Amino acid sequence: MSLPPGFLDELQSRLSLSQVVGRKVTWDNRKSNQGKGDMWAPCPFHQEKTASFHVDDRKGFYYCFGCHAKGDAIAFVRETENVDFMEAVKILAAEAGMPMPERDPQAQAKADRRGQLIEVMEQAVKYFGLQLRSGAGAAARDYLKGRNLTEATQAQFDMGFAPDGWQGLWEHLTGKGVPPEMILACGLAKDSTKGGKPYDTFRNRIMFPIRDARGRCIAFGGRAMDPNDNAKYLNSPETDLFDKSHTLYNHGPAREASGKGQTLIVAEGYMDVIALVAAGFGAAVAPLGTAVTEHQLQLMWRISSEPVIALDGDTAGLRAAYRVIDLALPLLEAGKSLRFALMPEGKDPDDVLRSEGASAVQAHIEGAWPMVQLLWQRETEGRDFDSPERKAALDKVLREKIMMIRDPSIRSHYGQAIKDLRWQLFNPRRSASTFTPRARGGKWPPPEPARAVTKSSMLVASGAGGEIHLREAVILATLICCPSVMARFETGIEQLECRDPDHARLREIILRYESGDVEALREQIEVEIGLGPLEKLMSLPHVALIPPVRHPGDEDLATMTLSEELAKLKAQRGWLAEVSEASQDIDGLADEALTWRLGQAAEARNRATRSQQEDRAEYDLGENGARIKRDEKEQFNALLGKITFSKPGR
Repeated sequence: MSLPPGFLDELQSRLSLSQVVGRKVTWDNRKSNQGKGDMWAPCPFHQEKTASFHVDDRKGFYYCFGCHAKGDAIAFVRETENVDFMEAVKILAAEAGMPMPERDPQAQAKADRRGQLIEVMEQAVKYFGLQLRSGAGAAARDYLKGRNLTEATQAQFDMGFAPDGWQGLWEHLTGKGVPPEMILACGLAKDSTKGGKPYDTFRNRIMFPIRDARGRCIAFGGRAMDPNDNAKYLNSPETDLFDKSHTLYNHGPAREASGKGQTLIVAEGYMDVIALVAAGFGAAVAPLGTAVTEHQLQLMWRISSEPVIALDGDTAGLRAAYRVIDLALPLLEAGKSLRFALMPEGKDPDDVLRSEGASAVQAHIEGAWPMVQLLWQRETEGRDFDSPERKAALDKVLREKIMMIRDPSIRSHYGQAIKDLRWQLFNPRRSASTFTPRARGGKWPPPEPARAVTKSSMLVASGAGGEIHLREAVILATLICCPSVMARFETGIEQLECRDPDHARLREIILRYESGDVEALREQIEVEIGLGPLEKLMSLPHVALIPPVRHPGDEDLATMTLSEELAKLKAQRGWLAEVSEASQDIDGLADEALTWRLGQAAEARNRATRSQQEDRAEYDLGENGARIKRDEKEQFNALLGKITFSKPGR
């Protein structure tokens, strides 16, 4: 009986392998991690006392490190119940609540035809293998020897050679009674456009059988021996057996090796895969001459939750990596991701193996980048962000990419990681040498120290920075009580001086925080710096009375408060900077331009004073605030007393 396409995939997706196996074994709770689907037990297939039988629920495979038994749920039922394949499927279907499909004569006929085509393909495998070992294959053998591919490796991959003739394979197969229509249907030959006999698809090429996950030959890839050939690599045309967008080279063996704990490596071509496997990297696959497709990506994730894409270290390799990113972003889920190992400039994995050895490749695999890092590199490398417009353009394109992610949790984490990277780029003075994004375990940098010109300001020295400190406290408290409005004021928050170390740490956490949840933000603050700075901030009298603190989560109140406080801070900094600069220029009598500048500063100071009076109507600044204002006024008046104002002339 033939099963319809997709039936087995649906069946196994509905089943938990650990539940199927759990009927026959007793789990070792010390080694098992049920939450991760990582289960261990004594093997049911041989006598043992230790738990060497491993079930990976996520991948749907079991493996015994003692007797090397391996398989999926169907294989387990076949072995433990002593039934054939179809009976095992019926047992599992009943358990999963899936009705068995009715017998379909057309589906059976199609399955029978596929079986016949596969038999023809296996005859072609044998023919190409004989040709490689014959006199006609001498040059091909020399080439493979030069690529350090031993005879054992050649045999492992059933490599062969297609002689440089028009009908060599055709005559061989028809001589064995294979119908011409079957040869054409396998893609092994093509009809002549000149009315002659069909001719072989592959000529003067080293041949690589392409097998499906069950190990059946469904196509061939051929590498040209003639360097002037128009196509260096040639794949079989698409047939009833072969759809290259749904196929991975070395799929079956890689799945088995991955089940034993090896990292799944995705290379660009046959030779890379063969070289990797020969060097001990058994879980290596490759797409077939095209960019990675969505179907191939899903096949990879069925083998491993985090494949490593190993690409050539050149521009084409980077472009291929970027295409994979755009393909993968909408498909990401918890437990489904990618990492990228970029080889050195101008080298592919095979080159690295031959020149530096397996340890160098292993180092590249272990140091593979997470996908978010490569996404960031694509959008930032070689570009200047020296204007607000360029920064906004970067934010826009990254926001668009992140919004492609459908999974809300992953989208949130990507947003946080991008914010971490953005912080490094636009705040280099705040980025310590050991700083890395929080997701990679790095430490956040200490707050930026006060600038020299700020330290030297006579107004700051007399306490004029106190009011700025108070306003920063109001701004930070407002954001902590209503973090959902953060995105609207991000630029202004980044520009806060925050000479108070506690303020600086709180500001950095708020800037990196993505969610609008108040309690979650407070928990994040507690995790990173403890509750001390937060409690100190919220206990300030002028903070405790502001409307956003008394009404947390009210976006209208928070927006109004932040808009006003940031505007007042901007005005405050303006006249402070003007007076500070002017104070450094005074030497004896001031010139007319200087007196004009100080006059303008005085007007700004008056506007700021009116704002302070408005503040008192909203909330009491307390004795400390009044003292600071008196100090500022006395210092300002003392400075202005040295000069007389007049409008600058020509």
